[in-house]
Amino acid sequence: MRTTMVATGDLGFISDKSSRFAWHPSLANVVADERINNEQVVRHMRFAITQIMESKGYRLVSIDESPDLLLGFGLALESDMSDAEILKQAGLVAGLSTAGSDTEQYEKGSVLVMLFKPKQLQAVWRVLAQGFTDFKQSGEQRQQRFDELISLMLGSIPSV
Repeated sequence: MRTTMVATGDLGFISDKSSRFAWHPSLANVVADERINNEQVVRHMRFAITQIMESKGYRLVSIDESPDLLLGFGLALESDMSDAEILKQAGLVAGLSTAGSDTEQYEKGSVLVMLFKPKQLQAVWRVLAQGFTDFKQSGEQRQQRFDELISLMLGSIPSV
């Protein structure tokens, strides 16, 4: 399966003292049709990101506990959000081409993860990945592929 990824920003501000993260209060968005259970995707995305961050030495805390980092994310299917709209909203586009793909079985999906310093409006780091969702795969197979993608996306975040 084809996947493209693009990242921008500087992770140099992260130090061994930057070990606590919380969820951004308003950035956990899913833009998809009824084939996707939005609430389930948000829960799974939070679970997958938490596992990866904890494996790197970070600890999830509530936003009221003065976290060192805030994490936000979004997910969209191409039929619900075009690359042009993603570029307008996120400032990034991974540019995965749908040429030669079976659009009956696969749909292009985009996943964005953003890292914020607390009390900063602009993300200091963003990563956008695009790949194809196979709606004929079992939910378990799709989740495993999704977890692998999230791990790849967060690979450059340093361990603390």
